[in-house]
Amino acid sequence: MTLRLRSGRAVPLVLIGPACGYLLIFFVFPLARVLLLSVTDPRPSLMHFTRLFHGTLYLRTLLTTFETALIVTVCCLLLGYPLAYAMSQGPRRLGLVLLAIVAISFWTSFLVRTYAWMVILGSSGPLAAASAMLGLPAPAVLFTTFSSDLGMVHILLPYMVMAVYAVMQRIEPAYRRAASSLGAPPFAAFREVFLPLSLPGVINGCLLVFTICLGFYVTPALLGSPRDMMISQLIAQQIEDLLDWGFASSLSVVLFVATAAVLLVYNRLFGIQRLWN
Repeated sequence: MTLRLRSGRAVPLVLIGPACGYLLIFFVFPLARVLLLSVTDPRPSLMHFTRLFHGTLYLRTLLTTFETALIVTVCCLLLGYPLAYAMSQGPRRLGLVLLAIVAISFWTSFLVRTYAWMVILGSSGPLAAASAMLGLPAPAVLFTTFSSDLGMVHILLPYMVMAVYAVMQRIEPAYRRAASSLGAPPFAAFREVFLPLSLPGVINGCLLVFTICLGFYVTPALLGSPRDMMISQLIAQQIEDLLDWGFASSLSVVLFVATAAVLLVYNRLFGIQRLWN
């Protein structure tokens, strides 16, 4: 049996069948189950969504999640763009070294990196030791918003760098040389030529970092403050401590809808296919 595409080519169903079956079993079915629980547990109603949007605690948690995702995205962009620029436009040997460092960080488990930050920022870590050597009190930065954001920026920075670097690599050096030959100073050539051409990578990187950060759980749970709880932590609390599967499912649905809305806006403005171009 074959499936005929618009291009006229026939694709055997056996090639797409396993992928469709995998998505159906491990994505569509669990998602439908969560949606069903959100409106049927313990009885069919919309009470969980009513509770969610009428409680200031839950709305504040949702706002904190988006605020944290935005802060982490901006920090990753400010750090990742210059790094990607150095990797793509600097000396080849420097670019390879930086690429290897970013790749190693990307391949290292985020759980390992989170625990590493707990050691670094802890009361017995190198930061406290350096403060003691300088005769200063040890800074209480662990289990704060700062430490949580710092850990997430470290973990998500490679996503930003790789997305921007992939676009910068395809920018022809001849464009900047042409601008220079027409009398443009180096910074003007960068601002008017290189920066606009690199914006697709910036947008892709921001989308990746922002959407991933919306659902982050381990790093803010281990490094952050309970006062700055994110929605993923609230979902875990409802399941593990209160066994309230219905309300946890409604929170999950809200998080899914928020993430889907971000992707729909991106698709409307830029086209979702540009993530892979």
